Amino acid sequence: MIKKHIPNFLTCANLFSGCVGAIYAFEGNLKAVAYFVILSGIFDFFDGFAARLLNVKSEIGKELDSLADVVSFGFVPGILFYQLLQVENANSFIPYLGFLVTIFSALRLAKFNIDTRQTEDFIGVNTPMNTFLVISLPYLADEYNFINSTWFLLPLIVTLSLLLVSELKLFSMKIGKDLSWNTNKYRFIFLILSIASLLLFKGFAGIPLVFVFYIVFSLIHFKKETN
Repeated sequence: MIKKHIPNFLTCANLFSGCVGAIYAFEGNLKAVAYFVILSGIFDFFDGFAARLLNVKSEIGKELDSLADVVSFGFVPGILFYQLLQVENANSFIPYLGFLVTIFSALRLAKFNIDTRQTEDFIGVNTPMNTFLVISLPYLADEYNFINSTWFLLPLIVTLSLLLVSELKLFSMKIGKDLSWNTNKYRFIFLILSIASLLLFKGFAGIPLVFVFYIVFSLIHFKKETN
């Protein structure tokens, strides 16, 4: 009886971490938000892993997972964009456009729940990957002033929003029982290059490269798969 609640406990931990991250974001401590998003991502990965391992998948778990993700990977990046846009637009409506990412994240999660094509892989950028990119922006802003520019942020918000609900096919990291190089070659290359990027750029500043690698190697993976 206890084991069936373990995945939902992990999902609730994801939600709790997202709520704490949202508080830090509202308080303007944008760099601290990254740690809570990463923590949410860890809980999000292991709730599904635990459900499969313990064979306790449930409809309530599926719905709870999406509700938690709307906060951790929808609301939180919206607040981050809101705060970043405040730098140049403190007294206008423009910062509220950051919440377009929240809206499209909710649409993406709703689409995922009813899309039978996404049982193994993703169609459209998944919300955790999207949020990982957003949490890197406060770190990049220390080195690159244009990060806080309205003319950089608004196109980025639109681009990420569209990628969330796009028909772009992207692989998941659920490698499964088959760990062979031939089957998972591009996943492994993606992981190796991602780790190298994070080490080279000392953490969060390397995430944009990880995001690009994810899209590029997913495209190559599925192109080779259909040939």
